[in-house]
Amino acid sequence: MTSDAPTDLETAHLLADTARTVILPYFRNPGLEADNKLQTGFDPVTIADREAETAMRTVLQRLRPDDAIWGEEFGQQPGTSGRTWVLDPIDGTRGFISGTPTWGVLIALSDVDGPFLGIIDQPYTGERFTGAPGVAEMTGPQGTTPLATKQTRTLDQAILFTTFPEVGTPQERAGFDAVSARAKLTRFGMDCYAYALLAAGQIDLVIEAGLNAYDIQAPIAVVQAAGGHVTDWQGNPAHQGGRVLAAANPTLHAAALEILRTF
Repeated sequence: MTSDAPTDLETAHLLADTARTVILPYFRNPGLEADNKLQTGFDPVTIADREAETAMRTVLQRLRPDDAIWGEEFGQQPGTSGRTWVLDPIDGTRGFISGTPTWGVLIALSDVDGPFLGIIDQPYTGERFTGAPGVAEMTGPQGTTPLATKQTRTLDQAILFTTFPEVGTPQERAGFDAVSARAKLTRFGMDCYAYALLAAGQIDLVIEAGLNAYDIQAPIAVVQAAGGHVTDWQGNPAHQGGRVLAAANPTLHAAALEILRTF
């Protein structure tokens, strides 16, 4: 990499800018069609998902040819650097095709220890949440502000988010419900935007299950840069996906984890 090459963070922002340009013309476009990835159930994908990931991969092949790439739509491309760019071009495609602004572009850079740089970008609202070494900030219509998680200490004062009411399996839904029963407020349907709000100090907990690595690696980097704590339901690293507990601080994380560990 030459001295005038963009930094990792600059590269991540370029990826997010590229995805924005590709995706926005399709959002709330009545002619947009969605294919279903599943034979049973509904997991949509659109031309916007595919074109955005293709565009980001083209940028990486030019600027970071030695790094691996792992994207939702086109799988894994090996590299030689020990680093992987993890891409979800539209996290929350169900929301995207419904016209809600809770979807986002997820970009992470990971090594053997997991993600250390992440961006959650919401192109339609113009908000970008960034977490990296020494960086925790949100840029949007009102400028740039630091990200910092809340200091809520007890579950009875906590705001809890997840994406799907069913959460995962019936057992996983029972675990979520056990925490929700003690929380002050529970909301559904937020996709990756829930993690952005957690990092921004608006909510306290996100609990999900059945995630893939590309769903969670960027949120992990953003939430942890803002002071939050993210693990699986047993307190182990969550960057490979599965069951995820994201909390605003270690105290609240421990309180929720004590419940979830039994499920």
